[in-house]
Amino acid sequence: MDTREYRFIDKSEWDRGPWDNEPDKVQWQDVATGLPCIARRSAMGFWCGYVGVAEGHPYFEREYDSGVVDLTCHGGLTFNAHCAEDDKEHGICHVPAPGEPDNVWWLGFDCGHAFDLMPGTVAALRKCDAYHGDFHQQDAYRDLDYVKSECAQLAQQLAAVHDST
Repeated sequence: MDTREYRFIDKSEWDRGPWDNEPDKVQWQDVATGLPCIARRSAMGFWCGYVGVAEGHPYFEREYDSGVVDLTCHGGLTFNAHCAEDDKEHGICHVPAPGEPDNVWWLGFDCGHAFDLMPGTVAALRKCDAYHGDFHQQDAYRDLDYVKSECAQLAQQLAAVHDST
């Protein structure tokens, strides 16, 4: 499996945590389905996960909130778009593996919901003196392994939709 990792977010003002040694973007191909996947950290520190489908898939170019797309993932789908061609390193885009399509439609989710720990948000709140105690104590950090697992489940659902047509 060809995996690409990128690091581009300054985490020096964040509390120390599991994010210290994680990259900020990872691209891979889901082993079970062959679909391209991306995990990308937002500026606020939470991960987002994306799975791409090619032309011919029933959800290609379908809006995630159209009422047609029916998928389950962490917090529900929150994103859809073609590759951000002008920013393959930082954006939601991939470098296609051999035999993998370049023109894909990304469907994605984020881990920036209630009770998701967002280390960049905590740092920003502290910086502007808006952090009031330990209100994030109960929040769970959704790490890269978690996002990869969610992407694998999303890829399985997308493959099943494709196979059923």
